[in-house]
Amino acid sequence: MAVRFWRIALVVPEVHTPAFAEAVGDHADAVSSFELDEGETWLIEATAHTPPDLPRLETRVALLAQALGVPEPKVIVEDIPSIDWVSYTYQAFPPIRAGRYFVHGSHLEDPVPPGSIPLLVDAATAFGTGEHGSTNGCLQALHRVSRVLRLGTGRGQGALDMGCGSGILALAVAKTWRVPVVAVDIDPEAVRVTLENAHLNGVAPLIASEGGDGYHTPVVRRRGPYRLITANILARPLARMAPLLARNLVPGGYAILSGLLNRQERHVIQAHRTQGLHLVARIPVGEWTTLIMRKR
Repeated sequence: MAVRFWRIALVVPEVHTPAFAEAVGDHADAVSSFELDEGETWLIEATAHTPPDLPRLETRVALLAQALGVPEPKVIVEDIPSIDWVSYTYQAFPPIRAGRYFVHGSHLEDPVPPGSIPLLVDAATAFGTGEHGSTNGCLQALHRVSRVLRLGTGRGQGALDMGCGSGILALAVAKTWRVPVVAVDIDPEAVRVTLENAHLNGVAPLIASEGGDGYHTPVVRRRGPYRLITANILARPLARMAPLLARNLVPGGYAILSGLLNRQERHVIQAHRTQGLHLVARIPVGEWTTLIMRKR
């Protein structure tokens, strides 16, 4: 079925992103924001089912910019062509190969390639369907690490997925090693999607997912420390959380870090080196880099 939409977009200073997103949200049905330049600017994008009132929207944005003491951002409104969203979804989310992993949606009709590990993940309200460079890099990293790392069920032998999003990395770990995995995220919706995906992939008994404040989440403390930690978040949180990661990783354990641009990898590597980890490998995928690090 073809549905018509309108797109609203503007670039704003990072510190004022929530305020501008709220202002735009009153004129749209859905709003999202993305970091463009670290610590500087963010892109706010919104989608509306009806044509937005551009003069009114521009006035509100102008008044907000004046109140905040920042230059008025340019408001872009575009008519998105009618799209058959069912066909578009099939085309936009084709199966993805990353190492041993074969990520596909529920619309897949062809058989899963022999020897691969299938991960059923539909596009939903949580990040992580395999097409993004950071997620793809993490899956490639898990494939590499699986050749040399053994996980178990005892304390200090399991895995943690920090910032789990859709749970795709937790699914990959559970299916590869068949061990319990802790998956946490600050977003309750990510926890819900992770648990749903765990059920769809037949690994629900292996995945414990809870919402909370990173390494301070109760389930992380109860189940830790870990032999494998995956963290696909952003560069600055990764660097800031390096001491806590090191504290929760057993000696000889591996950390897979992603969500950082190529130019940010040096900062993230150094933050973890000061905590006793060393770089094993880096996997660039487009403008994104995934790091494999190991605790001495």
